Amino acid sequence: MMNLTTTYLGLSLKHPIVPSASPLSRDLDSIKRLEDAGASAIVMYSLFEEQIEQEQHLTEHYRSYGTETYAEALSYFPDLRHYNAEPDKYVELIRRAKEASDIPIIGSLNGVSSGGWIDYARNIEQAGADAIEINLYYVPTQPDLRADQVEQRYLDVLYHVNQAVTIPIAMKLSPFFSAPANMAKRLAANGAQGLVLFNRFYQPDFDLEVLEVMPHLVLSSSDELHLPLRWVAILFGRVPVDLAITTGVHTHFDVLKGLMAGAKVTMMASELLQNGISRIGAIRAALVEWMEQHEYRSVAQMQGSLSQAHVTHPDTFVRANYMKMLDSWHGPMRRGGSMLTMPFDDDQVFSE
Repeated sequence: MMNLTTTYLGLSLKHPIVPSASPLSRDLDSIKRLEDAGASAIVMYSLFEEQIEQEQHLTEHYRSYGTETYAEALSYFPDLRHYNAEPDKYVELIRRAKEASDIPIIGSLNGVSSGGWIDYARNIEQAGADAIEINLYYVPTQPDLRADQVEQRYLDVLYHVNQAVTIPIAMKLSPFFSAPANMAKRLAANGAQGLVLFNRFYQPDFDLEVLEVMPHLVLSSSDELHLPLRWVAILFGRVPVDLAITTGVHTHFDVLKGLMAGAKVTMMASELLQNGISRIGAIRAALVEWMEQHEYRSVAQMQGSLSQAHVTHPDTFVRANYMKMLDSWHGPMRRGGSMLTMPFDDDQVFSE
């Protein structure tokens, strides 16, 4: 009999397909529909630091910083009175979700500092959440801010949340650390039971008619799976945490790749927002069919089977694959007005 069960943050899940933080968990009816559609657990939409501390000094500092030189700085943030739900309503929604569902509910806090907003982690635990995901969406733009200071910010937030709660903590990370593997190791040593790879940094656009910076939301595609896939495969077996992939998961093939890299769960939002929550069941069915055809009996059997834990020298392996990729182009290429079909391994052909 096929065994799809997996464990994540100490939680036993029926299968490894989990809806990630998104508007899909914004109300109780939607949460119940996700469960009915086959979700094995749900990561709640994020409660933001700015929502909790909007009237306190720290947030006022971030909102007013630079206003002496740029009069429009205060317009960076949306009207927080109408953004998501108030913090107390968020906690109440978790409580009601736990009463109404039989699957794990994972709270989500999104912030950038070690302020009083972290106290809400305790409120989320008391509401019944099975675990908590900390999302530090932070772009260090100050030239004087050192890499070690950025890393310490993550460790400080983890420390304070770990002091506030007893439920498992997962850290949702950016891919832009100078030494991601070392950072993962330090987070694990400081109490993180899980790492979620990776946070998507949404890129703004310019409106050339009104000369303003405009939000530009683009949902993910399967092509974005490669970056978290690579790092999960590197970290598996080397860092004592549960790994989750949360970018670029759209098909059962994406789920399979994530599992074979070493992920305990694969999280999705864009696929469900675009094509409906029924995709959970369809992907699960396709996963079972593929496993039967390839004679896999369990998810655990494949987890980490394609990770770099089986490679003696990972750095050399990565370097060799980089060179092999550059040498892989054999299609037509125009140079000097004529078509060439010979392969190129010249770095100048591939801008990086």
